[in-house]
Amino acid sequence: MKKKMNRSFPTTLILSALIIFLSPICEAVWLTIPHTGSKCVSEEIQSNIVVLADYLVISDEHSIFPTVSIKVTAPYGSVLHHKENTTNGQFAFTTQESGTYLACFEADGNSHGNKDFSINLDWKTGIAAKDWDSIARKEKIEGVELELKKLEGAVEAIHENLIYLRNKEAEMRIVSEKTNSRVAWYSIMSLGICIVVSGLQILFLKQYFEKKKLI
Repeated sequence: MKKKMNRSFPTTLILSALIIFLSPICEAVWLTIPHTGSKCVSEEIQSNIVVLADYLVISDEHSIFPTVSIKVTAPYGSVLHHKENTTNGQFAFTTQESGTYLACFEADGNSHGNKDFSINLDWKTGIAAKDWDSIARKEKIEGVELELKKLEGAVEAIHENLIYLRNKEAEMRIVSEKTNSRVAWYSIMSLGICIVVSGLQILFLKQYFEKKKLI
């Protein structure tokens, strides 16, 4: 029994370490919202990724209860979440296209007392947005098996991210090749125009000097 326990303990430790290094690190973001204007956060996300976020308004003064308007937009401008006069909330969506997703916070009216305040934003994407407790209860797994499930999800997320980066690199290479080709054709065309103009100038000068009987 002791041998089995000693073997399983390092295995669990290694799997836990792999989960820590492979899984996305999620930390709450503190935003200082100005009493005039807005503050936005953005993240470039590929398609078919689950995004989950919680936000909470925090005021240093207990007598002031500021409220905000929040608007979350997709890369092409479609509104995914919009709420006004709120102090806390949550939004979740699955990305439909790859690109930069934007979340903007703006202070409402005079609820802030003309003072800046903070918002705690917990933004999770991909595997970090999964509810592993619910998955464990649903599939009736625990311990090492659950860690393996997390590891599998982390590996899939990394694989998908690598494919996304490879596709982006291919797109950028195509754009670069097209740009280089256009620049080359522009240079050749400019050189041709210069040669034609120079030839016309020489012909004009020759005719002029011949007319003036200078040559």
